[in-house]
Amino acid sequence: MTASVIAPASLADALAEARAAYGAANPLSAARYADATAVMPGGNTRTVLFYAPFPLAMTRAEGCRLWDADGHEYVDFLGEYTAGIYGHSHPVIRAAIDGALDRGVTYGASNMAEARFARAVCDRFGLERVRFTNSGTEANVLALSVARVFTGRPRVLAFTGGYHGAVVGYVTGPSAINVPFDVVLGRYNDLEGTRALLAEHGAQLAAVLVEPMQGSAGCITADPEFLAMLREESARAGALLVFDEVMTSRLAPGGLQAALGVRPDLTTLGKYVGGGMSFGAFGGRADVMDLFDPRRPNALPHAGTFNNNVLTMHAGLAGLTQVYTPEAANALNARGEALRARLNDACARANAPLQFTGRGSMLAVHGCRGPIRSVADVARGNPLLTELFFFDLLARGIWLARRGMMTLSLPIGDAECDALVAAVERFLDERRGVLA
Repeated sequence: MTASVIAPASLADALAEARAAYGAANPLSAARYADATAVMPGGNTRTVLFYAPFPLAMTRAEGCRLWDADGHEYVDFLGEYTAGIYGHSHPVIRAAIDGALDRGVTYGASNMAEARFARAVCDRFGLERVRFTNSGTEANVLALSVARVFTGRPRVLAFTGGYHGAVVGYVTGPSAINVPFDVVLGRYNDLEGTRALLAEHGAQLAAVLVEPMQGSAGCITADPEFLAMLREESARAGALLVFDEVMTSRLAPGGLQAALGVRPDLTTLGKYVGGGMSFGAFGGRADVMDLFDPRRPNALPHAGTFNNNVLTMHAGLAGLTQVYTPEAANALNARGEALRARLNDACARANAPLQFTGRGSMLAVHGCRGPIRSVADVARGNPLLTELFFFDLLARGIWLARRGMMTLSLPIGDAECDALVAAVERFLDERRGVLA
């Protein structure tokens, strides 16, 4: 698809034209969506993938490229919201899955790969013990649950803007479908305000749950001193510090905690760590995790039909030990740092109210100026501007999240980064009238 230079009277006009062009260019995706509404609420079974007037339907993928139902090709800068770090059909991952399939799929028993994979995860992320789940959501629910049992306390401190899964979300405040934990919400990066909350609620706190960089809120990095304070004050209060590294474990060889030098009591994982298969994990201190040891009297139960499914065990082991090695992690995140710097330089040269936040191989675009340290800062942005950015980049062959999030995968190279920078520069030039 190509975009032409448009000079509408207003940002709203520009967005209306972009939506109309999108609809005209994608009739087969529109038809698929119409059919889907008959059997799924809103034609959708994963809320984040919906956007008006209808979402694109992809038909195939290879490397770092996608093709939609209408035959348009995209460079995949979404990377399945951090899960797609290996790109599409990586040969090492494919070989591991094929080998597992040759030996059967569902055993209803322990298998030979799970302990090896557990050892690789523990060694990589500094965990004493680990248990597998099917998603990051499950991992966070179980981490909070065991913290409540271990401490004998009911309350959790989390942060507005945090997203810890489908039933543990606080991006704009508590979700109506959240698990009914007793939760106190703090403001991310608010050092003194959070210290006061810890002092006020410390005697009842089981856990402090935090992303070392908030992902879904818009790749908002935590101040190192904020995380250091959480480590110190949670220990003082007798609460467990839980790092949600479902997204951020990709940002350094040992996860973002290793890069920042802050060790939590428990860590939750997910996304790419399972090699692109369904995956989650939680782990950390042995004295906490051993509450699940079935050899103990009154051990905590932890079920899950697919916790140790052979496809994830083999794909995850191959990916973590053969593909996303520490060297590969450092290289990918250095590429992301350089890319974000180029994009922000383009925005500064255009004097546009647009910026890219993030760290390493994760980034997000925001339609505002000034520092972004919490979701309150994100709220200063113009949502019409980020939506226009989304549709214009789709028209230029760049696949990204509707909310403006992007991640890099291993197949993305210099040519793809150049293509993204060129698409953003073209957006800044052609939309300079409405950006002003």
